[in-house]
Amino acid sequence: MGAAGKSAIATLVERQTRYVLLARLGSDRTTATVIDALRERIKALPDHLVKSLTWDQGRELAAHTRFSDQTGVDVYFCDPHSPWQRGSNENTNGLLRQYLPRKRDLAEFGQIDLDEIAAELNGRPRKTLDWATPAEKMEQLLR
Repeated sequence: MGAAGKSAIATLVERQTRYVLLARLGSDRTTATVIDALRERIKALPDHLVKSLTWDQGRELAAHTRFSDQTGVDVYFCDPHSPWQRGSNENTNGLLRQYLPRKRDLAEFGQIDLDEIAAELNGRPRKTLDWATPAEKMEQLLR
């Protein structure tokens, strides 16, 4: 969420590699916009890596059954007030704040800007990956 909760981006984190994809939502968090943005971003991944999506309790994915029908991706929801159920995503959101501070209007960032930020995050070594980068782990997974 951006400044005053008026803008947003969606973060997608692949569980094994911690590879990050960011989806621009701007100031439109309607279900249709979120579904379209998620569907567009997951096209970048091979089908065998896109099996499920774990979402928080936000209304943005109210039409999750439509998303599942269109993409074949099962959607699961976390229990209320249980961020640890999306630990990789929460950690990634923390890293993302180094690039996108809370007081910024996220609508000013285009998809190209977000792709550049994701590339930087995917190039950062992670302790949880034995100091490999998400990009390296993704490359290994795809081989």
